[in-house]
Amino acid sequence: MELWDAYDSDFHRVEGITLTRGEPVPAGLFHLVCDIMVRHTDGTYLLMQRDPRKHYGGLWEATAGGSALAGETPLECAVRELREETGISADGLTQVGVEISGETRAVYVEFLCVTDWDKEAVTLQEGETVDFQWVSRNELLAMERDELVTQRMQRYIGELKGS
Repeated sequence: MELWDAYDSDFHRVEGITLTRGEPVPAGLFHLVCDIMVRHTDGTYLLMQRDPRKHYGGLWEATAGGSALAGETPLECAVRELREETGISADGLTQVGVEISGETRAVYVEFLCVTDWDKEAVTLQEGETVDFQWVSRNELLAMERDELVTQRMQRYIGELKGS
């Protein structure tokens, strides 16, 4: 059973309330999700292809990420999820945004990881991802909703807007 901390709409942790994965999140509460976009020092971005058995199966994600476990800070969650889903170990993550979604009942904390990780040493997480690729900024910006799940990240990263 996976347990999560509860947050309010101002991104404050609500003491004394624990949420459980798979159970409805009560009105007015949210759980924490961290997304990490990976940019290689050569300027390319890592895309991970979702396992076909998952929601949005077969589509590409511009992030690694997932729900924070109870007691985890956003940064701790991001470091753990990045390592679990890609094999990349990184300590230089930069928070680039926060977004609350009433639809998913989640607070999304968005991170950017800039790394010189061996591009061929990315690992896939069984049941989560089936492939990966490195793409240019222009290729990433050109991807459409029917091929890229996490377009939300494009709004948070100034580098993607050409700055």
